[in-house]
Amino acid sequence: MDKKIIAVVGATGEEGGGLARAILADTQSGFTVRALTRKPGSELARRLAKLGAEVVAADVSDAKSLKAAFTGAHGAFCVTSYWEKPDPERELAQARTMAHAAKEAGVAHVIWSTQEDTRRLIPAEDTRMPMLKRHYRVPQFDVKGASDAYFSGLDLPVTFVRTSFSWENLLSFGLGGKRNADGTFDFVLPTEDQKLPGIATEDVGGCVHTLFQRGPEAWAGKTVGLASEHLTGQEIARTLQQVLGQEVRFHSMEPEVYRTFNFPGASELANMFQFMRDFSEEYCAARDPERTRELNPQVQSLARWIERNKARFVRAA
Repeated sequence: MDKKIIAVVGATGEEGGGLARAILADTQSGFTVRALTRKPGSELARRLAKLGAEVVAADVSDAKSLKAAFTGAHGAFCVTSYWEKPDPERELAQARTMAHAAKEAGVAHVIWSTQEDTRRLIPAEDTRMPMLKRHYRVPQFDVKGASDAYFSGLDLPVTFVRTSFSWENLLSFGLGGKRNADGTFDFVLPTEDQKLPGIATEDVGGCVHTLFQRGPEAWAGKTVGLASEHLTGQEIARTLQQVLGQEVRFHSMEPEVYRTFNFPGASELANMFQFMRDFSEEYCAARDPERTRELNPQVQSLARWIERNKARFVRAA
C-alpha cells in the first residue's frame, strides 16, 4: 500500500527535522516524508534521504516551488524561522505563501507551528514593555500569531500547534547565563518565580506525528499547546545542578536589564520572557503537559533530557 506523503517545511531544522525523523522511524504509520529544503545537497538533507525521505528543493518565499512541493501530499507541516533573518514582514509573507500553496495543492491536513500574538494581551497604549520592529511586542511570537489568520481565512483543514521554551536553548549560555572560571554556572532569566513551560524540540516531532495520524477529522480547527513540564528558573537551575553535578546559581533580573545584554536578539528575548512572566497563568494554561504526554509518551522531562545530552553541555562550555 502506498504511504501518504507528509510535506515537511524546514526538514533540516529543529522542529521540521524532529517531525521528519519521527515519521521515518515509525514504519507502521502509513506516512512517508517529503523533506523540503533550500539546500537538498546539505549533509542534513542527505541524512534524511538515507533514512528514506524524499528530499525536494523548495523555498518558503517562492510560491511556485512550494506549491509544487505540496502537490500530491496528504499533509503539510508549516513553520517559519524568525531568527534566520529577523524581519517580521518577510516572515508574514512566508506564512501567507505557505497557506495559499497548501490551499492550491489541496492538502488534506495542515499543521502550523505558531505562537500567541502578544499584542492581544498588551495593547499599544500599555507601557510595560517597548514596541520592537515598530509594530510588535514579541516579534517572534506576534508574527506567527498574526499569521494564523492566513490559514484559518482560507478554510484550510489546519491544526495550530504552540510550542514552548526549548530545552536545547539551555546549551546557548549567551541566552541565559555564563560559565565561570571556577566551573560554576550562573543561570539568568527575567522570569522571577513564575513557571516556564518547556520541551525538548526533538519531542515536538512525535506529538505532531500523532496529530497527523489522528487526522483532520479529530484536529482541524483546533489549537494544541505542547510542554513536558512547567518549571521556575530556580527549578531549572536545580535540575541542571543535580544532573550535571556542578553548581548552578539562578539569578532573576528585570527585563530592562536583560535588554542591555550584548548578544543578538536580547530585546526580543527580554520581551518574550517578560510576557511569559507577566502572563504566566495564561501562557502555562495553553500548554498542557498531560496532553503532550498523551500525544507523545516518550516526551522527556528536563532531567532526562539533560542526562541524555551531558556531552553537549561539556562542548558548549
